[in-house]
Amino acid sequence: MVVEVGYAQAWDPKTFAPWRPISAEEARERDAAGLPYVVVYREPGRKAPLEVRLVSWRDHYVGLWVYDAQGRRTYNLDLRLLDDPSRLLRRYSVGWYYTGPEMAEFDKACPRVTMDLFPDGRGRRTEERRGQGGGSYVTSPRLRDDERWIDRPAFGEWPLLSAQVHGLIEPPVFEAAEVAEAAEPDDGDAPATCWRPPRSAQPGPINDLFRPGVRVTNGYHPEMTVVEPHRVGTLRVPSGLLAVSGPDIDHGEGPRITVPVPPGEYVLDEARVRFSYHCEWRDAEVTTTEPTAVRLLVSETPAATWEMALGPDDDLRLFIEQQIVGFDTDSATGCFADAGAWKPLIALFERGLIRGEPELDGYEAIDDGSMFMQRTWDEASGGELMSFATTGDGTYPVWVGRSEAGEVTGVVVLVEGMPELLPEGDAAPTDAAH
Repeated sequence: MVVEVGYAQAWDPKTFAPWRPISAEEARERDAAGLPYVVVYREPGRKAPLEVRLVSWRDHYVGLWVYDAQGRRTYNLDLRLLDDPSRLLRRYSVGWYYTGPEMAEFDKACPRVTMDLFPDGRGRRTEERRGQGGGSYVTSPRLRDDERWIDRPAFGEWPLLSAQVHGLIEPPVFEAAEVAEAAEPDDGDAPATCWRPPRSAQPGPINDLFRPGVRVTNGYHPEMTVVEPHRVGTLRVPSGLLAVSGPDIDHGEGPRITVPVPPGEYVLDEARVRFSYHCEWRDAEVTTTEPTAVRLLVSETPAATWEMALGPDDDLRLFIEQQIVGFDTDSATGCFADAGAWKPLIALFERGLIRGEPELDGYEAIDDGSMFMQRTWDEASGGELMSFATTGDGTYPVWVGRSEAGEVTGVVVLVEGMPELLPEGDAAPTDAAH
């Protein structure tokens, strides 16, 4: 079987076409420089490609999409280059098992198997039976080392990884595809629909949540207006290490997420939005104010960038598309705390909230209508803890704002995702109360 091999700077799955085709020589140069490029494998006369491979060594990433004769994607494979330059980890894969030629690509009723693997041997296999009966089945895959890793081929020596899927018994004969058009001299920006290496979750315009007059929507309420942040109090962090955590989780040696800050006392506040809605119970239009985020304000300097805080075992090279890390909670609760006094502060939190000890020194329940609920303080160190409510259980990313000089300006937790900004217009009236 003859397989045509073509190269391009990107692949657009919407148009089913490579974006800016390039020669094999230019692809080789991009490979050596770590720049992204794609390889498209086609059988002559077949509209859909057999597979498309995206390479971006600067992102430690190689991706693979496999197509069937109907042009539906049947398999995604995410490979990662880690510390050993000679091999690649089969980091993540998804297989779709269409029940017939008439089933649409990614149909909700299509059975699916996902494999999530890590270099330390951990992994999870999830089989989703989306047809009649539904449900999912999760197991820990027992794989050999050669099933978790593949050798890294040299440029131009990659096999057709989907050969078995396509029923090829004999090795295919590769022929260079004709380059239909020359690529532009500069990379430029590929269309948003083009395939790109996966990125972890992005922060969104967090600064705007604290800027009165900005109009946003959460998808449920069509228009909400940011009002003045509500100052709740202050937090002392004499150790210079801030912990952001769920106080209800068994932490072992301590919290996963910590952020170095200058030792000091910092303002705690809430971002809030005001909106109106029709209240069925009252049968009237009601205006209310709700929080969107909690913040420890380190500096009045606006953040130039925001980044997701990582735990000690988090490796960005392993992140799949839109992956988050942060603190976990099983009680819809998070906290800001002085990490240097973590154990005594958590002990006071548990004694005051869980055991309900009366007149406990070092514990205070907060009842000011804010998201913040409890405060504890350690007399020996001067460190403090302030707990706050989230809108549910799960994992919450911790966003660290930095100035142009790289200094921490604030630490933010979004209590219910990032609202979407609406086009700027006349600013709605805002609440200036603190």
